[in-house]
Amino acid sequence: MPQARAPRADAVRNRKKILAAAGELITTHGPEAGMDEIAAAAGVAVGTLYRHFPTKTDLVAAVVAEYVTRVADDAEATLARVTAGARARDELIAFLSRVIEASVTDRAVKAAAQTLGAEPGDRTDEERAGAAVTALIHAGQTAGDIHPDVTVDDIYLLFSTAPTDQPPASRTRWLTLVTTGLTTARPVEGVG
Repeated sequence: MPQARAPRADAVRNRKKILAAAGELITTHGPEAGMDEIAAAAGVAVGTLYRHFPTKTDLVAAVVAEYVTRVADDAEATLARVTAGARARDELIAFLSRVIEASVTDRAVKAAAQTLGAEPGDRTDEERAGAAVTALIHAGQTAGDIHPDVTVDDIYLLFSTAPTDQPPASRTRWLTLVTTGLTTARPVEGVG
């Protein structure tokens, strides 16, 4: 069986440009952003866009998958800092803050994904993120800094209720309230 060739460098660049343009236009215009507009913003021909993403649903699913990859990478980097000696409680709260702030700009993309029924097929990055967050929670519980009944499902619930459509002061207040509910100590000033 012949071995699959790696994609050409220009194809990789085009895919990245398409995903960046799609993320930006969908964030600005919602699911109404047209494929022609996305191709133009990416600086590629419409045919190139369709070779990479046959439908808008495929494109939006890829944009969402890219976001999930970034979250998983961040979760693993956060866990690595805890493994190296950082305080799990502080790292978990900082991670929550970063994900919420990233979700502010990615909110429209998520709405478009729901509208179009776009679901990333591969769940590997979701599993990586879940495993890292579970380990963070466990490390904080072992240190006595995170309530013993907190689970990764609680963190997902918090993400789903975050005030991503509110101003920064409201998001900071939300994080303070969340910190109080998750942890056994008083919130750290200035987090968020």
